[in-house]
Amino acid sequence: MDDLDFRPVLELALRSSLNHLTTLETGSVGATSTLQDLRSRLNRPFLDDSLSSEQVVQDLVVDTSGGILGSAGGRFFAWAIGGVLPAALAADWLTSAWDQNAALYSCGPAAAVVEEIAGDWLKELLGLSATCSIGFVSGCQMAHVTCLAAARHQLLQSQGWNVERNGMAGAPQIKVLASNRHGSIERAVRLLGIGEGNVLDLTLDETERLRPETLEVALQGVTGHPVIVILQAGDLNTGSFDDYRKLIPLAKHYSAWVHLDGAFGLWVGASPNYKHLLDGFADADSWATDGHKWLNVPYDCGYAIVAHPEAHRGAMSLRASYLVHDTEARYQIDWNPEWSRRGRGFPTYAALRQLGRLGLGELINRCCRSASRLVEGLGKIPGVEILWRPIINQGLVRFLDPSPQANHDRYTDAVIKRVIAHGGAFFMGTTWRSRRAMRISVMNWRTSERDIDFAIQTVSESVSVESAETVFSK
Repeated sequence: MDDLDFRPVLELALRSSLNHLTTLETGSVGATSTLQDLRSRLNRPFLDDSLSSEQVVQDLVVDTSGGILGSAGGRFFAWAIGGVLPAALAADWLTSAWDQNAALYSCGPAAAVVEEIAGDWLKELLGLSATCSIGFVSGCQMAHVTCLAAARHQLLQSQGWNVERNGMAGAPQIKVLASNRHGSIERAVRLLGIGEGNVLDLTLDETERLRPETLEVALQGVTGHPVIVILQAGDLNTGSFDDYRKLIPLAKHYSAWVHLDGAFGLWVGASPNYKHLLDGFADADSWATDGHKWLNVPYDCGYAIVAHPEAHRGAMSLRASYLVHDTEARYQIDWNPEWSRRGRGFPTYAALRQLGRLGLGELINRCCRSASRLVEGLGKIPGVEILWRPIINQGLVRFLDPSPQANHDRYTDAVIKRVIAHGGAFFMGTTWRSRRAMRISVMNWRTSERDIDFAIQTVSESVSVESAETVFSK
């Protein structure tokens, strides 16, 4: 391996990256290559001989063409995916070039300090106490695992059980009461040995919120068990927020640990226009959120924040003779479940510096305005029904089948498929209150008024074509 000159291959990667980023506004947002196309191109023979790094990267760019979604662009409104800020992207490139193992201060001093400082900035920005602990994890999935591991540690310790030493076999049974539970919570309770059978999904009211009386009845029903209450901060479909001023004190009265799922909703704390939705949230015990959503940093970035550092450290930390521990530095391994990990604090640090408090607040406001404008614009299209107007940046519409044997669910899915095939915008479907719907999610810093207009036009054209084909087929 004589390939010691990095310049040619990195310059090739730079040119290819810039080409991708600069064509996002004009290219198809959806994939244009099929599964078979990608497999046939990428499934090259595994060679005995080495290749030059430039050849490998050039082949990779060519072979993946048509299989890269335009999710970094302003016309991507599916799931809950943000874009990537220039400073965050550049910092992420540097993170890979520096190649630090950001587990210990001793093997990545700058990575440890950047994570420490960025964590303090995040807590200040979100309105949480400086005494909270924070772990930089791969995403909200592992943030839930980390926070609920801290909850498990403290709740079982209060029952005289050392779960880290003794495991879950024979431990007091933890009950989880959940408001509008995301699938990542389900996986977290599986991984932690709590078990899906110990989770109770609570009924929500017509505003998609948990009522205090519903929670109290559930708490009374699990008396004698250690309890975790999971509240929502920005529901995936509707963007709804629970009433923390009423629910958190109630849960604490029953000695429950309160965890907030704020994958994207927690970021409204940076906006004076929307931060009221979080009133009372700081009294919870733990919070989970993503950086690769509304902060617009590259993927592989989430934050687990815990109000009880001793429980957080107790669930995560370890000591070994071959590890070097400084008495003053912060060690990331004490606060997250990973050992070998990239320095994911660098992109967060860069994004926060690029945006500043006011810049992030305006990004939040702009996305929320765009979501409302998009939903209202779609609602003006004949045959489109608005199911949910955005509270923040999430909305729902469905498409009404014009045929005599109307099947609105099937028709809605057909229109979404048509929109994706069109390439002008990208949405995905969901089932909400037993009805199929198209979900709108706006959280990309690049989304402009032009993008919103183009998305409305794309949907309008797709509805017209689908409507004509449906009527003709009947």
